[in-house]
Amino acid sequence: MPELSGRLVLVGAGKMGSAMLAGWLKQGIPGSQISIIDPAPPPELSSLVKAHGISVNPAIDTLTNAEFVLIAVKPQIMDAVLPALVPLKASHPVFVSVAAGRTLEGFEAVLGADAAIIRAMPNTPAAVGRGITAIYPNPVCSAEQTSLATSLLQAIGEVVTIDREELMDAVTAVSGSGPAYVFHLIECLAAAGEDEGLPAETALQLAKATVAGAGELVRQSDLHPATLRTNVTSPAGTTAAALEVLMAEDAMPRLLREAVRAATKRGVELAG
Repeated sequence: MPELSGRLVLVGAGKMGSAMLAGWLKQGIPGSQISIIDPAPPPELSSLVKAHGISVNPAIDTLTNAEFVLIAVKPQIMDAVLPALVPLKASHPVFVSVAAGRTLEGFEAVLGADAAIIRAMPNTPAAVGRGITAIYPNPVCSAEQTSLATSLLQAIGEVVTIDREELMDAVTAVSGSGPAYVFHLIECLAAAGEDEGLPAETALQLAKATVAGAGELVRQSDLHPATLRTNVTSPAGTTAAALEVLMAEDAMPRLLREAVRAATKRGVELAG
């Protein structure tokens, strides 16, 4: 369990915030140390809140021992939410934002340049505890605060630290948006199976299990994905025939580079 001596404040209890909350409780953090700030928390959280004694929407100025503040609201309402959190600075917490496209500079403009702030980008597999989050702390964050944030974010999966904030747009393009690319791959693979005569339900089942299984295999293996690909490709076999198409004229690599570049560019535009 992370060494949390103060209060953990969750601002926004939507899908990402709820996933974080569930992960923290599984880590063993007492509900009595958690407060939720959300004008309309989802109904499905009510039983969890009651069972663990979590406080909901206490007056901000009563939270005098906040140690970790996770801001999990949509980017478009951030400007309305941030000013209300300024009183939390009195207890010198670390503020962690998971809002896409919102820069540290924007947070510091409201919370102050002396506030410890971490910009984080998780992804949707956090809902099943298999996400990955990239973080970038501002210079005010102590090593202890960064370590605490890392421990708490590991409740939903892996955590990596980047050394330049401008790389966050590329992170968003690869891992933040990446699950959608994989979902589309499953769609396309299932559709291709249908074209070859498989029933739709069977084709989808095969595609889903194949992508999920391959992902788990590469996660557990120490081998590079290229090595795993080579290992499963018999010379002149069926896999080789398929890869000749996917890799011909840089087909799949080119498409993914273009997709990631487009997402990165859009992230820069949104931040500006």
